[in-house]
Amino acid sequence: MMVEYRVSPAVDDRALSALHHRAFSSGLTTVVSWTARLRQHSLCWVTAEDETGLIGFVNVIGDGGEHAFVLDTAVLPARQGEGVGRRLIEVAVEAARSLGCKWLHVDFEPDLETFYLDACGFRPTQAGLLRLRS
Repeated sequence: MMVEYRVSPAVDDRALSALHHRAFSSGLTTVVSWTARLRQHSLCWVTAEDETGLIGFVNVIGDGGEHAFVLDTAVLPARQGEGVGRRLIEVAVEAARSLGCKWLHVDFEPDLETFYLDACGFRPTQAGLLRLRS
């Protein structure tokens, strides 16, 4: 199936919420106002679509300077392992670079280490995380 990758297109809040819930196995059905969230906080975002609709997404948040952060990388479970996520990150890297960013950060769970470090080329760094809510 042909996949089209686009930088910062209009998004359908219902479709993106459904993708996010399925990719993260949240079991929730809440529709998030992604359109408002992306406009307010994002440097850019990348979508992946095929003839069935939205199959992948990644969000890039900027600090207003040289740093950007990858959030919400999501690919439909049925399409994982096909390179969709890797290509989403590649497009996001180029978009962030073209917008003047020098550094792209990502935090991830241990089971995603191979994806981010091996497939996408990130290198390990020390970082900290503080949970604000349980």
